[in-house]
Amino acid sequence: MIMFWSKLFIVLLQTGIYGWLWYGHYKDMMPVKYWERGNWAIIALYGIFIIVFSRAFGALKVGYLKTWDIMYSQMLTIICVNGVTYLQLELINGDWKLFENSEPMFLLCAVDFIIVLCWALFMRWIYAIIYPPHEMLLIYGNISPDAIISKLESRKDKYHVKEKMPLSAGMDNILERILQYDAVLVGDIPVQDRNVFIKYCFEKDIRCYGIPKISDIMIRNSESIDLFDSPLLLFRNNGLTYRQMFVKRAMDIVISFVGIILASPFMLIIALAIKLYDHGPVFYKQKRQTMGGREFDILKFRSMIVDSEQHGARLAKEHDDRITPVGKVIRRLHFDELPQLFNILKGDMAFVGPRPERKEITEEYTKEIPEFPFRLKVKAGLTGYAQVYGQYNTVPYDKLKLDLTYITNYSIWLDIKLIILTVKILFQKEKSEGVDDEQKTALKKEG
Repeated sequence: MIMFWSKLFIVLLQTGIYGWLWYGHYKDMMPVKYWERGNWAIIALYGIFIIVFSRAFGALKVGYLKTWDIMYSQMLTIICVNGVTYLQLELINGDWKLFENSEPMFLLCAVDFIIVLCWALFMRWIYAIIYPPHEMLLIYGNISPDAIISKLESRKDKYHVKEKMPLSAGMDNILERILQYDAVLVGDIPVQDRNVFIKYCFEKDIRCYGIPKISDIMIRNSESIDLFDSPLLLFRNNGLTYRQMFVKRAMDIVISFVGIILASPFMLIIALAIKLYDHGPVFYKQKRQTMGGREFDILKFRSMIVDSEQHGARLAKEHDDRITPVGKVIRRLHFDELPQLFNILKGDMAFVGPRPERKEITEEYTKEIPEFPFRLKVKAGLTGYAQVYGQYNTVPYDKLKLDLTYITNYSIWLDIKLIILTVKILFQKEKSEGVDDEQKTALKKEG
């Protein structure tokens, strides 16, 4: 309740400040005088914008995200909300004298940012008092737990793995140890053993975290059917429906067409920079796979030296000397992928979908992960669930889980949310980091 009221408070406070600005400045500039309820509607709409963009960017997820992630999300929220609001004011006013009366809106952005900075720091302190890090018992099987432990250690404010026990320690010993902790993390272990621990934690009211398997992700969005007194779960397993594909394709055409127009100045500058650097080709074409395994020529700005794959295809490394100075900049901003807007307009790709992989890399991943081709039930995408919530060097098994989460939970609203979140990740370094220097693909050997 404390967290709920704190979120409501910051939304109402920002809305109230805008209300003060509306009554004190913009209201008298409008060509038509509003009834009082009209003024309230304008102010309430601002509050709705805050809620929508805050939810999309995760700007109110105190405790769930790191403090600086919250601040970054809040900054994007403030820019988007005030930008959309100012455009709304210009549309209402009708004279389109852009920036002539923008000073109060810039001041509003500055005030909002100071307020949310103080709010985020204060609420993070409160959250740490209410929810100290969980003392956790980690149960693991044949797969080393080092990878998940390293991720948990990056959030020491939330998780603390105090003890880890292998499944070989024996069921009775593990159940006895579970009672000593307030949280348990069940690793990638056989289903029959995992079920015992989950049911035991449920019985004892102990918080339980689990690493989902591929089948778990499919089950999570199944359709529930009651067959008299027997519940059933329906798995359609057919990807997107025809109606969903039609709406998604229509949205792709509109977004890619508008995107090409808006990005054309940037694309011209990038093309000129690449050409002037080494006089090589501006674009880079490569065979990639999309829905059903069909291959197409993906189009990207060339970010590496000419003939960078003369010794064979491989993913970019963390310290890859093949990447040019221009390439480092455009890869960092993901601008090397702008030409894929033409792939989307053509129909080879969607704006949102799994990352398109080369056929040989897909085949190599499939040797280790037989379910990897499941992600080809939909078109490959410029951005997507795995691109937003994962990283460039995320291991294929985790990328597959993220892609299947998108496929099994698909909705047009999810696409819109992922498009908005793509703006958030453009300047996050970890989203464009290459694989380790000794790797050719994203596959990693478990220790």
